[in-house]
Amino acid sequence: MHTEDYINRERQYGAHNYHPLPVVLHKGEGIYVWDVEGKKYMDFLSGYSALNQGHRHPKVLQALMDQASLLTLTSRAFHSDVLGDYMEYACKLFGYDKLIPMNSGAEGVETALKLCRRWAYVRKGIPVNLAKIVVCEDNFHGRTITAVSMSTDPTSYDQFGPFTPGFIKIKYNDLDQLAEVLKQEHVAGFLLEPIQGEAGIVVPDEGYLKKAYELCQENDVLFIADEIQTGLGRTGKMLCCDYEGVHPDVLILGKALSAGVFPISAVLARDEIMLCIKPGEHGSTFGGSPLSARVAQAAIEVVIEEKLAENAFVMGQLFRESLEKIDSPLIDTIRGKGLLNAIVTVPQDGITAWDICIALRDRGLLAKPTHEHIIRFAPPLIINEAQLQEAIHIIIDVFASYHTK
Repeated sequence: MHTEDYINRERQYGAHNYHPLPVVLHKGEGIYVWDVEGKKYMDFLSGYSALNQGHRHPKVLQALMDQASLLTLTSRAFHSDVLGDYMEYACKLFGYDKLIPMNSGAEGVETALKLCRRWAYVRKGIPVNLAKIVVCEDNFHGRTITAVSMSTDPTSYDQFGPFTPGFIKIKYNDLDQLAEVLKQEHVAGFLLEPIQGEAGIVVPDEGYLKKAYELCQENDVLFIADEIQTGLGRTGKMLCCDYEGVHPDVLILGKALSAGVFPISAVLARDEIMLCIKPGEHGSTFGGSPLSARVAQAAIEVVIEEKLAENAFVMGQLFRESLEKIDSPLIDTIRGKGLLNAIVTVPQDGITAWDICIALRDRGLLAKPTHEHIIRFAPPLIINEAQLQEAIHIIIDVFASYHTK
């Protein structure tokens, strides 16, 4: 079988809910992947930041295999001898009392919303079913009905209603609007991404997170940080909130929490919030499995031991500085933090972000557009300077090629 054969079979038998770049991958190692034809590429999407540790990191794979040879699943009907170790490790590392283990990032968001609402009724005294949670326009918190109920993107919510009530949508990076809305009656939480990923790597003004957190504190509102994509070193700090010394009331982690092995997410909070939920009121069959506990702890340890956040900070600066030197009418803006970056393009002469990504693919670099005119660049955090320079040259070459045609 050839590339088109695999693509056609997937198109015939799979739902058409994705529009993948036309490449069929077979193997991955480190920052590289190989397609079914044997061509090698640099992976500059990293599974939407799930592969911060790179493809098939040996320590994570060893933890996976060691635990798989003993016990993979108990459900939470029973205890396991590894879950408590992982919970203690993560809670002490991030500074929280308790952790709820889940699977997908969307489940993590749903869990955080339930915690916030329950806290609102049990602790804050908001009348039952009246709690409001503030969210930001252009957010992306997943694909569940509740997640798309918070969305302002028609491609996420159109014709999926009726929607979950209880959300107030405000502009991202607008402290005045946040301050005003927090004064409303029955507001329980403020959920945001420290950097909006799916919106196109939108970085808020310096000081926004800190001031937003302080406003929440002043109004007895929970500050809920969706660090599913920005966490675990991606932006140059262990958490993106660390840049402004913000300790979220509720922290949501996912993606790189498994180093790309399988879905693992977690929600962390202090006892006052977490213990509002009692036995039988929330859970997951696979969340907190022995396999996920061992993998998640190994994945976090790799980020720390290999100083991946520090590397992301340095490599990210080099990457943006290099891209900003490109003189091309196709480029509007370079933005990002750490190794979560984007080029905002100016479509012209029929050239789109998709076309540019195809040209990058042809030269051995895989990236993916979002919102038709923005290209995200998020390589594994293990990338070294020589590899990064090679990628930069590919990007420069692609943009230069459009001026010589």
